Amino acid sequence: MATSLTRQIGSRIRRLVLYKLLLPVLRAKHPPEYTARSVLIGLIVAMTPTVGVQMPIVFAFWLVIRFAKPSWDFNLVIALCWTWVSNVFTLAPIYYLFLVTGRIMLGSPGDLTGYSEFATHLKDALATDAGVVELLWIYTISLLETWGIPMFVGSIPWALLSGWLGYRWSLGLIVRFRNRRKRRAERRRSVR
Repeated sequence: MATSLTRQIGSRIRRLVLYKLLLPVLRAKHPPEYTARSVLIGLIVAMTPTVGVQMPIVFAFWLVIRFAKPSWDFNLVIALCWTWVSNVFTLAPIYYLFLVTGRIMLGSPGDLTGYSEFATHLKDALATDAGVVELLWIYTISLLETWGIPMFVGSIPWALLSGWLGYRWSLGLIVRFRNRRKRRAERRRSVR
């Protein structure tokens, strides 16, 4: 029974990744750089301790870039989708990674083995029975009071690294996909 449930969940996750993250990137009609910038922005914001407000942050980036530097525009929908990399299921390990990285960067590693305590505290903060806005406020205050600066500082290298890797990966993926599609179309025309 558990194996069947695991397979079902795995199948759903694969479908979500395929249909919500990969296919929109591959099917985008804009230049590859435009779409790759979307992945870059989405991943940079996803890899910050701002779950719950990541989509509004991406929207704000999109508005600012659209008016300040239109040549560096990006696909808002694709960027919004890529913020889902950090979600309720990935939150605890990603945030713990940020915390450990931040403590090391700030020169005060402290106890780096306390993941279970970290996950329990995070779960308790998220389990508060409140409205959405109130829950976001409680959650943000709890993060700042408990882990604060180390978590935010520790997210910076991961945000930059994942954004850059996402940009390079998606740019290469789009170019290869379009070249392959172009070669197939040329072969079909030559056969006729």
